[in-house]
This record gives sequence, structure tokens and C-alpha cells, in this order.
Amino acid sequence: MNFSVSLIALVALQTASAFTPSVPGPKFGTRVFSSIGTDVGYSPDVAVSGSGDLSSYSRPPAPRGEISPLKDAAEVFESAPTVTVQGNTLRTCSFDSSVERVQVCLRTEGRPLTANVELWQGPDNTPQKIGVYLEDGADRPFSSIIETPSGTNSIAIRNTGMMEFPLSAAIEPTESMSGMGSESPAMALARNSKPKTVQGGAVYTVPFSPAVASVQVVLRTDGRPLNARVELLQGPNNNKQVLELYSEDGRLRPFFATVETPGSGNVVRIVNTSTVEFPLSAHCEPFMVDPRYEDGSGYQASGVQWSD
Repeated sequence: MNFSVSLIALVALQTASAFTPSVPGPKFGTRVFSSIGTDVGYSPDVAVSGSGDLSSYSRPPAPRGEISPLKDAAEVFESAPTVTVQGNTLRTCSFDSSVERVQVCLRTEGRPLTANVELWQGPDNTPQKIGVYLEDGADRPFSSIIETPSGTNSIAIRNTGMMEFPLSAAIEPTESMSGMGSESPAMALARNSKPKTVQGGAVYTVPFSPAVASVQVVLRTDGRPLNARVELLQGPNNNKQVLELYSEDGRLRPFFATVETPGSGNVVRIVNTSTVEFPLSAHCEPFMVDPRYEDGSGYQASGVQWSD
């Protein structure tokens, strides 16, 4: 009699567990890359921090002997000179031919940010343009690496907002990959991640879990012009960041940016605004990960997980 009751209880328990939704662990469908593009997976020995600021996030370490040339916006503002660009004003920054690429960062004190970032090469020659809109320039600062090959170049930053909305700008030269010649962070990430071809007029969306604090986005072509729009959405049609891109040569000057993604429900949407004759290759991977989610507790708390 006791054996029959135990057997019935065991069957009932297995049946109930079959209908209980399981919450996946921290493997949320995308690999974590270091800033030199090396697949390093998740770091199991990162100390869990309870604070919510960016310092509590962990960036996967670079392999031994390699020096990561890529910084986030906060690190650039700490190391590079910062200038204030008032509303409806223009500031330019020039550098010599020895500089192969620079990292441009923009932020505000919490107000919206609208600006145009242009690469000038010679008189009346603008091979790359980026239109920037940020809903909150403190939570989601703009950070992009701009290639500056072939001679003397200048970066022009125009604050298109009103006088009441100044912005802070910092520009710093970025070193090449250690042991990789002159390879840029954009080419390193493209070499180590699977590309997604976005045809002209097509849309490509990438959702990220709350564990991802920031993502890396690379857009490139086979040498044709690049016209695209990169949007960060948090909820239906809620644009937190919009970047309008133009590059004269998407292979010589690919677009590379790190996008801050605080909170949950973040989606990166890439729109190829060119015609069908001008496809582009998109790479979108996590850059910084919140260690509090590595043990799965964050997923258990939210109960939501995007499918692969």
C-alpha cells in the first residue's frame, strides 16, 4: 500500500515539473567578446557587486600579453581633455597623419543631446558623417571610433541643440591592436563574429538581456558607400539613442560604436537606408556584462528570456 502511494506521488511530481517553465541560465544567445575581438565567454570568478553604477560591470579580460585599446566613454572622459560645445556652435579637433583612428565621446549632464560629428579630410571633403540623438546624455553617452587614414584629418562636432543644451566632448587617439599590426577594433570584432547581411531598405534587430550593460556595433561594406541608422529602443517605439550614419567607403572607414544599454528590454535596431544595390554587414555583440547576472539570479528574478 505504501509503495503504491509513493509511486503515485512520484508520477504526480514528474507531471507537474513537466509543465513548470524553466528559466535559462546566463547563456542568452550571444557570445561575449573582449575589446580585441577574442571570444572569452563568461568570467566565473568576477566578484558580484550590489551597486548599480557602471563600475560594477565586468568587461571580459583580454588574453595575456594583449593590450586592449578600446575604452568606454567614462574612461575616455577621465584620460582625454574635455571641451564644452554650446548649443548651435561648432568645435573642431585636428591631428597629424600619424593618428590612424580616434575615439570620439559625447555626453551631457542628463539633458538630451543632438549633434553632428563629421570627419574632414581636406577642403570640402567629408568622407564620414554621424548624426547623434541621445535622450539622456548621462545614462547613454555617445562613443565611436572613427578611422582617419590617408593624411591630415579633423573631427568637427556641431551641437545642433538649443543654447540651453550644451554638451561635453572628448577625443582621444586609439592605438592599434597589440601584435596585430594596424588592425582596428572594428576589423577585429568583424573577424571574430558572424556577420549579418542587411540588404538595402531592410531592418535588423538584436535584443539583449538585462545582463548586458553595453554592446559593440560594427557596420561595414565591401567598399561601397554606407548609409544606415542605428537605434537603441527600450519598449515599443521608444528611441533612447539614434545614430544616422554616412561613410564614403564602408570598408576603409567602417562604423564602430559602443552603445550603453542600462535597464531591461533593450533592442538594437539597424536600418540600411540605402537602396537594394548597397548591402551592409552588421556585427552586434555584448561589450560589458553585469556580473550579478552570471549566476542566473537576474533571470530568475525577471522570469523573461529572449529566444536564440
